[in-house]
Amino acid sequence: MSYESKFKALADSKRLQIMYELTQRGKTCVCDLCDIFDMAQSKLSYHLKILLDANLIMKEVIGTWSYYEINQAEVNGLLSEQLCCIFRPSGN
Repeated sequence: MSYESKFKALADSKRLQIMYELTQRGKTCVCDLCDIFDMAQSKLSYHLKILLDANLIMKEVIGTWSYYEINQAEVNGLLSEQLCCIFRPSGN
């Protein structure tokens, strides 16, 4: 998955809010996310799928509920020295 697709997934205020909540709460049930955002599950699922497809979050199904959490390795990669170097001229 490219950096472009990951940043496109983050280029939405609602998805940034979802990422923030998952960062603060850890693994969270979709039912709780619906309450937090006062959003229908179908609309929330749309945003969660985009974040899942970008590999920025992970999903675990327990019984009938889906739980989501940050994919810390991917997020760390976006904030890494490796990515930051792309934006620096050679030799600096």
